[in-house]
Amino acid sequence: MIVIADTTPINHLVLLGKTEILRQRYGRVIIPGAVIDKLSTPSAPHDVSRWAANPPLWLEIRQAVPPIDSALAALGEGERQAIALAEQLSADVLLMDDLGGRREAQRRRLKVTGTLTVLFLAAERGFLDDFAGTLQKLQRTGFRASPQLIRLFLDRYSKSREKM
Repeated sequence: MIVIADTTPINHLVLLGKTEILRQRYGRVIIPGAVIDKLSTPSAPHDVSRWAANPPLWLEIRQAVPPIDSALAALGEGERQAIALAEQLSADVLLMDDLGGRREAQRRRLKVTGTLTVLFLAAERGFLDDFAGTLQKLQRTGFRASPQLIRLFLDRYSKSREKM
């Protein structure tokens, strides 16, 4: 399975101390150079820049092959490179939270999954013990999602637990 990630899912999973979920779920994740650069900047949270300085073995850093489509110009560098890399490698999944990036990726018929879905699937498979508590912590990391979207995931998780 080829999985490409943008900055935001990695950033928030590092802040939650839950990056191992990516290895458990996908085995290997590929990020473009712009993503590791952003995770490594002095403005990144200390835990994130420390993690990026010594990434786990299951994380592969690759450069998107130029030229990157000019239709991606309105997006940030990480989103541009992640979408380009996902197209170039025919990725099975693109991990991205940015709404503009997600829309562009979907327009290009890429399968997009975000941080909330990664956490939901991890909880469903037993890789995450406290889904509701994790979502509360996620929101404290600066993750942006509407209260309705958070409630939707909590309701979905409750219903999946009832079926077990």
